[in-house]
Amino acid sequence: MEALLETAASRPAPTVEAPPAIFNFAAYLFGLNEARAAKTAYIDDTGTTTYGELEERARRFASALRTLGVHPEERVLLVMLDTIELPIAFLGALYAGVVPVVANTLLTTADYVYMLTHSHARAVIASGALLPSVTQAMDTTEHDGCQLIVSQPPEGEPVTAPLLKDLIDAATPATKPSATGCDDIAFWLYSSGSTGKPKGTVHTHANLYWTAELYAKPILGIVESDVVFSAAKLFFAYGLGNGLTFPLSVGATAVMNNPAASCGVS
Repeated sequence: MEALLETAASRPAPTVEAPPAIFNFAAYLFGLNEARAAKTAYIDDTGTTTYGELEERARRFASALRTLGVHPEERVLLVMLDTIELPIAFLGALYAGVVPVVANTLLTTADYVYMLTHSHARAVIASGALLPSVTQAMDTTEHDGCQLIVSQPPEGEPVTAPLLKDLIDAATPATKPSATGCDDIAFWLYSSGSTGKPKGTVHTHANLYWTAELYAKPILGIVESDVVFSAAKLFFAYGLGNGLTFPLSVGATAVMNNPAASCGVS
C-alpha cells in the first residue's frame, strides 16, 4: 500500500473536467458504457449480467418506483446482500432521482427501526435471508406507509410482499432520467454509531463522479480490462466504490461472492 501511495504521489495531479450542472450519475454511467452493452458488468452467484442488461433493468426499476408512488428526493432503504439486484436497485433509484439508503446487513431489528424512522423511507427492499429482522422492524414502528419489496426470496417459503424481480419485469424502462444536479443528494449511508446514534451521511451525484475520477482511475489504476473483487461489502462506502462506481466508471467487470456465506446467514 505504501508503494502504491508513493507512486501515486509522484504522478502529476490529473486534469479532470467537472461534470455539468445537471448531472445524474446513473445516466452518466449508462452513457459511458453504451458501447459495452454485450460486455459482462457483474458476476455473482446467479450468473453474469451484461452492461446492457444492467442498464435496462435499472431503468425498469426507475419506472417501477414511479408507479409505486415514490418521488424524487424521497428515500428507499436497501437492506440487501451483495447480488446483482443491489446495483440494479441503487442505479435505478438514482436514475429516478430517488435516494437509496444502503444499510448494513449485519444490524439488529432495533437498528432497522431507527433507520426506518430517521430516513422516512417510502420503501424497503430486503433480501429474503434478511426478512425476519426487516419485517419485525416494520411491524414495530411507524414508518409513513413504507412499502416492503423482497429481493431473492427464500426458496420454499411463502412471501406476500411484491418481489423486486416481478416489479422490474412488469415495468417499461424509464426513457428519461431525473434532472438531478451535481449537488443534489444521490444516496445515504449510515455511520457506525460509535459516538451515539448512527448518522445518515449524505452523498451527492457529483461525489460519485469525483471519487472515480480522482481516486479509482489515477490512484488505483482501474481500467476496462480489469476484473474487480471487493472484500468490503457494498453497504460500506469503500465497498460501494470498489464494487460499483469504480469498475462501472471504466467499463470493468465486478465480481460479488456468496453473500449468505460471508454475512453469516444460514
